Amino acid sequence: MELSPLDIHSMPGHLIRRLNQISVAQFMEHVAAAGLSLTPVQFAALCAIRDHPGIDQATVAGLIAYDRATLGKVIDRLDARGLVLRKVSKSDRRARELFLSSDGETLLSKAHPLVKAAQPDILSGLNAQEQAQFVALLQKLILAGNDLSRAPHRGLGKTDDSGTDPK
Repeated sequence: MELSPLDIHSMPGHLIRRLNQISVAQFMEHVAAAGLSLTPVQFAALCAIRDHPGIDQATVAGLIAYDRATLGKVIDRLDARGLVLRKVSKSDRRARELFLSSDGETLLSKAHPLVKAAQPDILSGLNAQEQAQFVALLQKLILAGNDLSRAPHRGLGKTDDSGTDPK
């Protein structure tokens, strides 16, 4: 039995992977042009920590839908660069709370407008209405498939894999 050829250029998974490559390239180009060193995942982690000072690492992973073990390495790098502070939790001495350092706040304030400016370039082949529709469709797809991910999005106050509140 002969298999018919697959046209990967019509497969959503391949197209999403390619768009991710374009997205990361645009992010890195905009950030590097300003002399900053920051990856998209580091940016997302810093935003989560800024928005939720004192958050723990597992909750950051859930908020940005990133694998916990890999995010640990991301946080280690941010810590080594002096961008985040880890403090022992007053309620659980085993836990570490994360905060932005002043350098982290400065980097994030410089990066934020650059990242915002990169977004239209990612979808440059679409007009404004198509861009809004595309983003809405992506959000719908992600919501529908969230539980199929190895790193599902977990909001604050929701339960983690163990069924406990991750706060």
